[in-house]
Amino acid sequence: MQPWKLRDGGSSYRSDTRQWIKVILITLVVTIPRITHCTVVGSCYTSIFSFGDSLADTGNLYFAFQEVQCFFPPYGETYFHHPTGRCSNGRLIVDFIAEYFGLPLLKPYMRIKNGELEDANVEKGVNFAVAGATALGIEFFDEKGIKNVPTNYSLRIQLDWFNEMLPSICTSSSSCKSVLGSSLFVVGEIGGNDYNYPFILKKSVEEITTYVPQVVTAITSAIKELIELGAVTLVVPGNLPIGCSTGYLTDYMSADEEDYDEAGCLRWLNKFAEYHNEQLQIALNQLRDLHPHTNIIYADYYNAALRFYRAPHQYGFRGSALKCCCGSGGPYNFNVTALCSEAVKPCDDPSQFVGWDGIHLTEAAYRWIAQGLLEGPYTTPHITIPCLSPKEKYVMKSSYFVA
Repeated sequence: MQPWKLRDGGSSYRSDTRQWIKVILITLVVTIPRITHCTVVGSCYTSIFSFGDSLADTGNLYFAFQEVQCFFPPYGETYFHHPTGRCSNGRLIVDFIAEYFGLPLLKPYMRIKNGELEDANVEKGVNFAVAGATALGIEFFDEKGIKNVPTNYSLRIQLDWFNEMLPSICTSSSSCKSVLGSSLFVVGEIGGNDYNYPFILKKSVEEITTYVPQVVTAITSAIKELIELGAVTLVVPGNLPIGCSTGYLTDYMSADEEDYDEAGCLRWLNKFAEYHNEQLQIALNQLRDLHPHTNIIYADYYNAALRFYRAPHQYGFRGSALKCCCGSGGPYNFNVTALCSEAVKPCDDPSQFVGWDGIHLTEAAYRWIAQGLLEGPYTTPHITIPCLSPKEKYVMKSSYFVA
């Protein structure tokens, strides 16, 4: 029933014009300051620049010509129908973000550098993320005796690439201020591999915990540099609930039931991820105080993903959310000697699985995480889209995230 209709079901309605004008004026007075306060940039995002690891890499490692499993079928089978260098069966979170804002999927920096995209419109965005990348430089791991880091594409190197490409993105300080000020910067997820590599070597959690401050500092230093260059809006993701990762569940399988939570995830690994995320958020709060005119957004990958490990059926996932789609053997369908490849047949319907290959998630899982970020409540503060009308926002929310 509409608020002005009579409760007795009659066809007449109350015509208290003055009262409705009063309500409208109050609504405007309350609403306009909120919109103004949340608006850091006065228009829609014109481009996206992405940094990170395999959760965001749209093909950089692929075009660096390094042979890794993500370069071959069945990777990319769901959406692209061929491998693209993305370590999933389809799109990643950054792909959904780009589509949501009506921007093209991000081209990998390496492909542009190699001259394969001479007509690439870099003003619309570039992806600098590389699968296997770390926040810290490789020298850190060498000093710690961690020799299994397969790439040397740290966050520092990705920032150097961005600086190298900056003259192609904008030609003057004023144009850079305009372009970068209306761009969305996605800084991460990065840092997960800084922990993954030592965990694979069975370094103690106590030792790896001491790495956290340095990883967080590397991330915040990158944010500071981007702000100095002109970035205004930055999304900074935290770590996923790694205790629910198929690879970790297999590698650290325990006979003690107390090691697992109600969803079957390893408690101690999730606590570690929570610690990293807490320290990152503390550092981001400090950056917000130092740069009050920027919009630094924490993206809560952890809780956005944890919900479908705890209640998979609510999100369309069937069976165990802890088993991967493309794997072979074991209680979690993961075997390090038979990783997802052309020789391993994936599940019939990846959309019913959270995990793709034991390390990375499926397009369906990434879609849910992206929706949780873009439509809430898994960002702090919320990502705003001030340039859209209420009708346009409604259309985006009601139609975009339909699997």
